[in-house]
Amino acid sequence: MESPDKNSIGFLNKKPNHLRYDFRSTDVDDVAMKITKLIKPNSKVLDVGCGTGVIAEILKEYTNADVIGIEPDEERVKKALEKNIVVYNDLLTESFFKEHGQFDYIIFADVLEHLENPSEILKIAKKGLKENGSIIASVPNVAHWFVRIDLLFGNFNYQDCGIMDATHLRWFTRKTIQSFFQTIGFKIEKIDYTININLPDYKVRIPWRWLPLHVSKRIVRLLAKISSGLFGCQFVIKVTLP
Repeated sequence: MESPDKNSIGFLNKKPNHLRYDFRSTDVDDVAMKITKLIKPNSKVLDVGCGTGVIAEILKEYTNADVIGIEPDEERVKKALEKNIVVYNDLLTESFFKEHGQFDYIIFADVLEHLENPSEILKIAKKGLKENGSIIASVPNVAHWFVRIDLLFGNFNYQDCGIMDATHLRWFTRKTIQSFFQTIGFKIEKIDYTININLPDYKVRIPWRWLPLHVSKRIVRLLAKISSGLFGCQFVIKVTLP
């Protein structure tokens, strides 16, 4: 099955590493723990586009959830299996729910931005939700201050990972992701943000490259509280059917 990383062709000098997001973080300001906070213990969870199973593994550990993953990239599936995640090398279809039943939560962790038509997969996901079930999604914030400053100087440079990942097809701000879910018939229950101080840009931009990591994190956390639209790295949104 063809990897979604094919979308980077022509935007980078070489193909991005398939396993570039295979790192575990239980930092409360990062996406895995933000999602974990929204999951009730012992729930049945589907992780769509689960990658190498990093978030699924943390969910199992912290919530005792029954987690199933689905992922189109074969190399990532192999890594997820090594973490003892039940994962299927496939794309989400209605037939998947006929075989596996419905779920309390369906997760799209940094997945929607890779899709040509994200509303189509969410239409399928609706059929896989239990009554009172929720969809939880995280998306990168294209209005982050890194991107805004670059645009001021006429730059929109793709990278091999992060907010400017060259495999992204869709771009979201806080308002955009809320409007998107509301337009396709969901009710917003909660929206949060991450700060992700490990973004590559923090290692090279002034003044952050001169500051110790713990100092940078404290400052960025404070700034994101003031303006998540400017300093939030991702938005994490929980939605239900009305």
